[in-house]
Amino acid sequence: METFLGIDYPTLWFLVVGGLFSGYAILDGFDFGAGAWHLFFKKEESRRIALNAVGPVWDGNEVWLVIGGGALFAGFPVMYASMFSAMYIPFILFLLFIILRAVSIEFRSKEEMLWWRKMWDISYSVSSIMLAFLLGVVLGNVLQGIPLGENFEYQGGPLLEFLNPYAIMVGLTTLALFMTHGAIYLLMKTEGRLFAKLTILVKRGIIFFVVIFGITTIYTLIYIPHLSDTFRKDPVMFAVPLATFLCIANVPRLAMKHRYKLAFLFSALSMSFMLMLVAIELYPVLLISTIDPQYSITVYNAASSEKSLGIMLNIVAIGAPLVLAYTVFVYSTFKGKVKMDETSY
Repeated sequence: METFLGIDYPTLWFLVVGGLFSGYAILDGFDFGAGAWHLFFKKEESRRIALNAVGPVWDGNEVWLVIGGGALFAGFPVMYASMFSAMYIPFILFLLFIILRAVSIEFRSKEEMLWWRKMWDISYSVSSIMLAFLLGVVLGNVLQGIPLGENFEYQGGPLLEFLNPYAIMVGLTTLALFMTHGAIYLLMKTEGRLFAKLTILVKRGIIFFVVIFGITTIYTLIYIPHLSDTFRKDPVMFAVPLATFLCIANVPRLAMKHRYKLAFLFSALSMSFMLMLVAIELYPVLLISTIDPQYSITVYNAASSEKSLGIMLNIVAIGAPLVLAYTVFVYSTFKGKVKMDETSY
């Protein structure tokens, strides 16, 4: 098996896909979170400012989702096919809500009528909430495992089997995390009355996240023990969950000190470390079969040919720096507090 720096190609591609989805969670996570708070803002001006805080970047953030989905399909086609077959409903709902959210952002300012703007405000906020929740539901099912049989075919029964208790808990945890992340982002972009309102909301978001994260963690340790096997076998690996908890603890500490840029950084690091925990807990498995472990999808039985992976890794080496440079350029261009003008939403 071909390797690069001692790492085989399927594992490298696993890291690439993980990195892309981590970038997506951090970037689209804050604008989903900002949207989830939208109906908490009562003033028209506050809602417009909040929309314009994410207005220049929300569509660029979704580039990471497109690239991540493409990388998953190209590198692990078996995983892509089985996961989308098993969770067809949540993915279709995700697609519908992401379209509805984009339409809401663009259509809201096209008319002055109160009912028109209120309708799109509700649509925007509900779509943002559901997108964050559905991402967590999918992750919860991946962590817990799904009924895969021979040829990695989905053998599930009930139509809404994906809405199991654990998936719902992970969905709520994801929503709480994104809402906290989004509130901190809005604090960096706003001032005045909206800023004062957000200082209260960010505290509520942090409490919501800490409570639901604690419940989900305890449930995971008790009822889904396979997710902590790696850490029990190798105590050195406990450095990762320790770093995760330290990053999470730093978010409220920095937010209370009004150091919102650092709080946002540690919120992003918390997401990265949590997804790193997922990768460590699952590797080399991509999708666990609850029927029989031999039907589980791994980085090796799901990967494309080594030649294909090698070619695609070369493309990543060229394309990834370009995507990163584009992202840095956009955020540096639109840095600072939101200023309203005639081109604003």
